Amino acid sequence: MIRAFLWLCLKLRFVVVLSSVGVAMVHANVVTAHETLPTIANIEVEEDHIVFTMSANFEAFLAGINLDVITDTDEAEQAEDYDALRALTAPELEVRLPALIDRFNAVPLITVDGAPVVLDIEVFSVPQTVDLEVPRVSELVLSAPIDPDADVVAVTWPQGHGPLVLRQNGVDEPFTGYIDPGTSSDDISLKGGGQMTGWQTFVAYIPVGFDHILPQGLDHILFVLGLFFLSTQLRALLWQVSAFTLAHTVTLALGALGLVNIPGSIVEPLIAASIVYVAVENIFASGLSRWRPMVIFGFGLLHGLGFASVLGEFGLPEGQFIPALISFNIGVELGQLTVIAMAFVVLWLATQATKIAHLSEDETPVQTRAVMARAVSITGSLLIAIIAAYWVIERTII
Repeated sequence: MIRAFLWLCLKLRFVVVLSSVGVAMVHANVVTAHETLPTIANIEVEEDHIVFTMSANFEAFLAGINLDVITDTDEAEQAEDYDALRALTAPELEVRLPALIDRFNAVPLITVDGAPVVLDIEVFSVPQTVDLEVPRVSELVLSAPIDPDADVVAVTWPQGHGPLVLRQNGVDEPFTGYIDPGTSSDDISLKGGGQMTGWQTFVAYIPVGFDHILPQGLDHILFVLGLFFLSTQLRALLWQVSAFTLAHTVTLALGALGLVNIPGSIVEPLIAASIVYVAVENIFASGLSRWRPMVIFGFGLLHGLGFASVLGEFGLPEGQFIPALISFNIGVELGQLTVIAMAFVVLWLATQATKIAHLSEDETPVQTRAVMARAVSITGSLLIAIIAAYWVIERTII
């Protein structure tokens, strides 16, 4: 009877995953309005003015949401204010912008030759449709008069506004960079020539990849933990991680090159479904099967598309595609290895504590560690499956 029940559950796990995939395909056009996005900014000189153009979620800025730590606006204390701002029309929203620009100028956002400039609103463009079911990214054009003979400009991005991708236009060898909140760019030549070297690009994109795993990539963290929970044996873990790494490297490169482009509304639910599958299998499997690495490879292709979408948001500097791609992938791998290392430490501490507690019992330390590891594996996998199943629903229906 017990074996029959377990076999039925084993079959049901495939039904759950396939059903999740089906739901994801049916609702492929649904995108959550609560995701946070990096700000993309272009800077250039037009005659005697410097022009700073931002594409951003200005409702989040106006609501005072700390985008340095919040990745879902539903989790912010200001969620109700944000939703109210999302419902405003373009003219209603534009009335609130001067206060935001005053804050930017107080930083100051832009300095030219070391002196702050006062930016004014030139154009504010909001998508015509006010659809609360999709993110609203508006475009704001700011400008300020400058000395025609000015040499350098620097941008300071304030804390609480999330990362900034800054791109220079209208010059040869333009600067392209990633600015963390609360930091400033180096001086950028207004005449061009500030394009990063291959080594600078390599160094700059490692933290971008790492940051996408820790702390922002909870879905990828849970997937990696799912690999870990199958077996703590190094060989089993090595086979799975190798298959996953190879697969997501392939689709990350193809996606970044624009050769493969699948909407996030399809990829993200499927990523959640892959986590459900791996976690449920852990509960029933006794170890690494021959076909598990192949399944992990398939799931890795999906996760690579997710990484590619993030890299696409930040953009790759022209002429430095290869070092940026490689370093981003290295950052991702360092993040994954950090997750695995932390999991090993936590499991080791748990088994050590259990071993001490059972010193007076008949069970050997080896048996105790094995039982404890299996208990942690099943419990952890069950929690992962529940969370990921909710994500499948959230990313397709809610």
